[in-house]
Amino acid sequence: MKTDFDVIVVGLGHAGCEAALACARLGLSTLGLTLRTDRIALMSCNPAIGGTAKGHLVRELDSLGGEMARVADLTGTHFKTLNESRGPAVRASRVLCDRAAYALEMQNVLSSTPMLKILAGEAAKLLVDTDSRVVGVGLADEEEITAKAVILTTGTFLRGLMHTGDQQQRGGRVGDSPSMLLSKSLNIQGISLGRFKTGTPARLFKDSIRLERCEVQRGDLEPKPLSRRTPAGPPAFPRLEQLLCHITYTSTKTHELIRENLHRSPLYQGIIEGRGPRYCPSFEDKVVRFPQRERHQVFLEPEGLNSDLVYPGGLSTSLPADAQRDFLRSIPGLEAVEVARFGYAVEYDYAPPTQLKPSLETRRVSGLYFAGQLNGTSGYEEAAFQGFIAGVNAARSVRNDPAVILRRDEAHGGVLIDELVTHGVDEPFRMLTSRSEHRLHLREGNADLRLAARACQIGIITEEQRACTERRRVAIKKDISRCRFSGMAALLRRPENSYASLAAIDSARPPLPRDVTDEVETEIKYEGYIAQQMRAAQRQNDGWDDWRIPENFSFATLRGLSTEASEKLEKFRPLTVGQARRIPGVTAASISLVLIHLRRHPARAQGVSPLGDRESCG
Repeated sequence: MKTDFDVIVVGLGHAGCEAALACARLGLSTLGLTLRTDRIALMSCNPAIGGTAKGHLVRELDSLGGEMARVADLTGTHFKTLNESRGPAVRASRVLCDRAAYALEMQNVLSSTPMLKILAGEAAKLLVDTDSRVVGVGLADEEEITAKAVILTTGTFLRGLMHTGDQQQRGGRVGDSPSMLLSKSLNIQGISLGRFKTGTPARLFKDSIRLERCEVQRGDLEPKPLSRRTPAGPPAFPRLEQLLCHITYTSTKTHELIRENLHRSPLYQGIIEGRGPRYCPSFEDKVVRFPQRERHQVFLEPEGLNSDLVYPGGLSTSLPADAQRDFLRSIPGLEAVEVARFGYAVEYDYAPPTQLKPSLETRRVSGLYFAGQLNGTSGYEEAAFQGFIAGVNAARSVRNDPAVILRRDEAHGGVLIDELVTHGVDEPFRMLTSRSEHRLHLREGNADLRLAARACQIGIITEEQRACTERRRVAIKKDISRCRFSGMAALLRRPENSYASLAAIDSARPPLPRDVTDEVETEIKYEGYIAQQMRAAQRQNDGWDDWRIPENFSFATLRGLSTEASEKLEKFRPLTVGQARRIPGVTAASISLVLIHLRRHPARAQGVSPLGDRESCG
């Protein structure tokens, strides 16, 4: 059957942009379907990319061939390295962007990409054949568009409902209509949905803020780009004028006003049913949960070079407008602040991600992929990484190639997806470095080195990018050897020494780029800790993630398996023994029974290794 497109991507937020670009760059005819083309890649909440763990995800995405890091570099107005004085596992990059410029730049990338067509419209239903395979989407105007694979990246738009006090308005965000029809179609296909909520703070007029009463927060003196494709250093980088941010703090009066108005909060009235994010709670939730805190930090971040708006990070709220204005004006520097747009909460449908394979394909409908907030995650970066992986795997399924599934020891993105599909979510999920047992190894600085083979397997990066990574790998390896031979390594392990301080007295040291010397210093200083963590993780894993479970393996017929273990294994359909071991409720005894039966499975008799084969790149 002739189809209109190879792949349809529904929604062009951060997940959808990466999914659509991945498919098109892999040579597939791709349709990006969005409610409004002028709202593609819009930063709905904070105007920043990166942060702790999030910066790691963006670097990994960039190493695999994604676009987010490069666009952030082009539109960045404030580059900051977080946790610089702490260990390498939590050190991370964050880029404040010009909000309008970021969206426009990403829109330009999409519109100039061959094989990618953009269409404004609302996806109302899935088209699914009798074999439970997706064959396209039906639009709200009853037009049908066929495809070999469909990726849903619906964000907060599925039956989106916004709350400000007791006022409610349907929408996925201010200025945008919700998607009201697609949820029903998902339910018809047997896909379960739940409700989550998120929120955003008010937007403030910059000229009404007394910045002299706030602390100045400067960006890095020598900013580093997020993307390996961005030339480091002036005049090419940074591209835009760099802006100052400011910090202020809430007061006891602020907290009193919140408590006085809690009865007017839809969150505490029970009007909002969806569970909100633990790591980015509403401000009223912070006041209630941390009554001992006398103040909370507020980041005042300009939304762009030509914008008169400021984003007050840390003040997400759904209180009524008058209560918002009152508590804002109790904060130093904001005594006379004028509000351009009040904060609000938004409830939306999400699909519990345990309904997905590790490839992000749904178990119920073949060829249908989910990514982003639809999977219960929170954050641009988590969404973008999922979108890229969903795009790559949708493209590979169309070509009948095996899916790309990142292991937990390869990338934070691998941890992210494994946590989603194995454990599921009971609140909007945010990636944290502490979720990874390999966090000392999975650093920002070595993302390209870790993922070079995977990037080559995927096939999006250019030959020059691949060669650049290999040159950097060789340079790091040679300099580590030189440091060990010269005795500099022993000195570098001392906490008071740095590569820069020792290099100043080493006349034989060749001139090397900063991204090389930074990695050399980290590898030498922390090699003992890294090796210890790797050994511990290896003992915990012991090769289980390499032991594949055949797709036709029947857990329900295993004698001796508990009912709970059988039901969960049949529900999650783990692809490896490692994934099976991480499913809550599956005991060590259950895994032992699975292993016994795996050894008798026909795949072994046919000479197929339980460890499977890994694709590599020459």
